[in-house]
Amino acid sequence: MHEDREHCIRAVQAKDARFDGWFFTAVVTTGTYCRASCPVVPPKPANMRFFPSAAAAQQAGFRACKRCRPDASPGSPQWNERADLVARAMRLIADGVIDRDGVPGLAARLGYSVRQVERQLLAELGAGPLALARAQRAQTARLLIETSSLPMGDIAFAAGFASIRAFNDTVREVFALSPTELRRRAGRGHPPGAPGILSLRLPFRSPLCPDNLFGHLAATAVPGVEEWRAGAYRRTVRLPHGPGVVALAPGPEYISCQLSLTDLRDLAIAISRCRRLLDLDADPVAVADLLRQDAVLAPLVQKAPGRRVPRTVDAAEFAVRVVLGQQVSTAAARTHAGRLVAACGERADDPAGGLTHLFPGVATLAALDPATLGLPQARRSTFRALTAALACGESLPHDIASAGVTPDMLSRSRF
Repeated sequence: MHEDREHCIRAVQAKDARFDGWFFTAVVTTGTYCRASCPVVPPKPANMRFFPSAAAAQQAGFRACKRCRPDASPGSPQWNERADLVARAMRLIADGVIDRDGVPGLAARLGYSVRQVERQLLAELGAGPLALARAQRAQTARLLIETSSLPMGDIAFAAGFASIRAFNDTVREVFALSPTELRRRAGRGHPPGAPGILSLRLPFRSPLCPDNLFGHLAATAVPGVEEWRAGAYRRTVRLPHGPGVVALAPGPEYISCQLSLTDLRDLAIAISRCRRLLDLDADPVAVADLLRQDAVLAPLVQKAPGRRVPRTVDAAEFAVRVVLGQQVSTAAARTHAGRLVAACGERADDPAGGLTHLFPGVATLAALDPATLGLPQARRSTFRALTAALACGESLPHDIASAGVTPDMLSRSRF
């Protein structure tokens, strides 16, 4: 997209929000980079430079615009839709793999050499894995600075920086403000949040139809793990540094997200999983244009534009719930999953609601006798094969196929 200069210029001049996250516009006269829909007067085309990612713009020496906050724009839909090396790398970087295991750990997860991963990311996104992870750390730091009262030292290490100096230098370079100045600007007119709770806004591409999205999540909620309370979908999440609780509520311009985390180092990972759960990086206009080509679907798309496909915060959990929910009603599927959680789910603390457990981990599931779940014999065999494959650490697509979970089962799943 960023290589089609004329198309990018037209999008910037029209301030078209549909292209936010598809490319980033740098302005050589101001030294800043923006999203396509930036509200300022568009610069002269001769002064525009286009980049495929915020990290690439930062690496080229540009800082984030203070008006449109391009670093916080929705991600490229291609990162979620594509199955190639670059898209998988972006999803793993968003899930914090580099911060935990470094670039060699990322390469090992992808099955490529470090050199090949760096070459592919640089060619596609204009920045290597370390630069992409650095951009994510900067955005995580900004969220913590603006939404919490944590000391700056705690924020630096929670965001993944190795030192206070690296934290200060990166924030100044990326946002042209010191951490203290960022907090002062964000605090004007905003009351402090509840202790221990991070309140965030998750942007999305308009339009969004929340009815089917949140309706599905509420209808299939597993007792103890998920619930619908006070206009918000709430659930427990298993994160690398400890359990967390997330509450998501739809709004006209953004999704309200409240996070309660055991360890703040999991903030970026939790946000990434929430966005994927709600399919917030989808391009609803492109999807609608395609679906309207079908005479049967066209009136349905027109009636409720912006439908999303609900996803999951944990791929292994999703695969297990697909097996439990086959050939039974939604209520029965919830009952089976609830029994599984009650039998071997880890206890979770949720003072604000009725969440009591985490969904069981793969090691626990692999050790469970499926006969205790009251499933038919064929489903027990599938459950046993799937959980054993997951516990061995095999890649999930292969696990699903080898365990007998077919694409057709996934497409018909009530989860």
